[in-house]
Amino acid sequence: MADVVIMPRQGQSVESCIIAKWHKKKGDPVKAGDVLFTYETDKSSFDEEAKSDGILLDVFFEEGDDVECLKNVCVIGQEGEETACYNPNLAEEKQAETAPAAESAPAEEAKPVQAEAAAPASYIAGDFVKISPRARHLADKLDLDYRFANPSGPNGRIIERDIRAINAPMYTKAAGAAKTAGIVEGTGIGGRITTADLRQAAQAEAASAGIIGEAASVAVIGGAASAPMYEDVKIPNIRKVIAKSMHSSLSEMAQLTLNSSFDATEIMALRQKLKENAEKSGLNNITLNDIVMFAVSHTLLNHKDINANFINGDTMRYFHTVNLGMAVDTPRGLMVPTIEGAEHLSLNELAAVSKSMANACKEGSISPDALKNGSFTVTNLGSLGVESFTPVINPPQTAILGVDAVVKRPREVNGEIKLYPAMGLSLTFDHRAVDGAPAAKFLKELCHNLENFSVMLVK
Repeated sequence: MADVVIMPRQGQSVESCIIAKWHKKKGDPVKAGDVLFTYETDKSSFDEEAKSDGILLDVFFEEGDDVECLKNVCVIGQEGEETACYNPNLAEEKQAETAPAAESAPAEEAKPVQAEAAAPASYIAGDFVKISPRARHLADKLDLDYRFANPSGPNGRIIERDIRAINAPMYTKAAGAAKTAGIVEGTGIGGRITTADLRQAAQAEAASAGIIGEAASVAVIGGAASAPMYEDVKIPNIRKVIAKSMHSSLSEMAQLTLNSSFDATEIMALRQKLKENAEKSGLNNITLNDIVMFAVSHTLLNHKDINANFINGDTMRYFHTVNLGMAVDTPRGLMVPTIEGAEHLSLNELAAVSKSMANACKEGSISPDALKNGSFTVTNLGSLGVESFTPVINPPQTAILGVDAVVKRPREVNGEIKLYPAMGLSLTFDHRAVDGAPAAKFLKELCHNLENFSVMLVK
């Protein structure tokens, strides 16, 4: 019996996912555990594995498609098994064909179109072409001119199967923007022309004609072709979300950054002791960043304007707990998982949770539900040697703390100049919601707590 693979639901807030890449093609043999396709939410990426052995009989969506959760994506089974009954696209087309006549255009308006249905729709008089929304979306996705479709829907309407029947080259979404007029054999799913096909064809044409230049994207030095001069890569969905969020943050907020520093002698000494005794004491790898986040979570509740969200420009949402966001650098881009109720965790527990969440982000297995409801965020560039920076607020939060590098600074002690390890902190706040004085008071108390960390641990 055929095994239908659906688009999983990753978290209650996710309604659809984008298919980023197919790892198997229609007709390929698959075994349980093989990765069928990679899909993305607006925050993370996941691999969908086969649950059974068999053949990938049919694929209902292509790379770049935005697929509703729980909708059929593909079918695994044995050769000869029927798959049309599982195809959600066919089911929707059938529903469109049987739609009530009242929803269609008047019959007298449809007659001229039906009379010319045998000819390509591009020859229909006038600019108006009847086409279903799904068919239009499919035509845009495949980069096909829908005017060349032969309408077979009710009242001369173009439906999805008409788009699929167009006798024209089909491109992947990335290749569609760079397509050329030459004849190119597609190696993608369903014979689609990919960017690799276009690049290979251009290079082959240039090599045979002796042409050197941008058309082949190849540089020649001393008569020999080198590697391509550049590569155009479509950014993933998560990068688009980050770009939109950061642009919105900077364009809509009145952001201001305060910089301060504190004597890191005590926390560095504690970190060294914990490191030396971690294995013997069964402790997690507690980092300086964990120590800073612990201090932040126990300082925020005294500053409600900082531990808050500014909603729609007219509402302050004050949190009664600390939902601490932690910026994590991943291969797919910046992600900010939320440690809910961080003030209730011990330092050792906080370190364990932060490591677990960071690893899930890097592996792409973090739940989208774990990436929301933050009340405040900590981002650390100090480990990369950055001494001061301007962190960008994660909307709708009112502030974000940047952790800077530890540097040696001089100060006078009993008439002598001595060096001490100073760690910088950069607090960016939304001046629409928070004034400078409350932000400065939070930063001052945080620095005091970090300089006297052992006292804070006892409280």
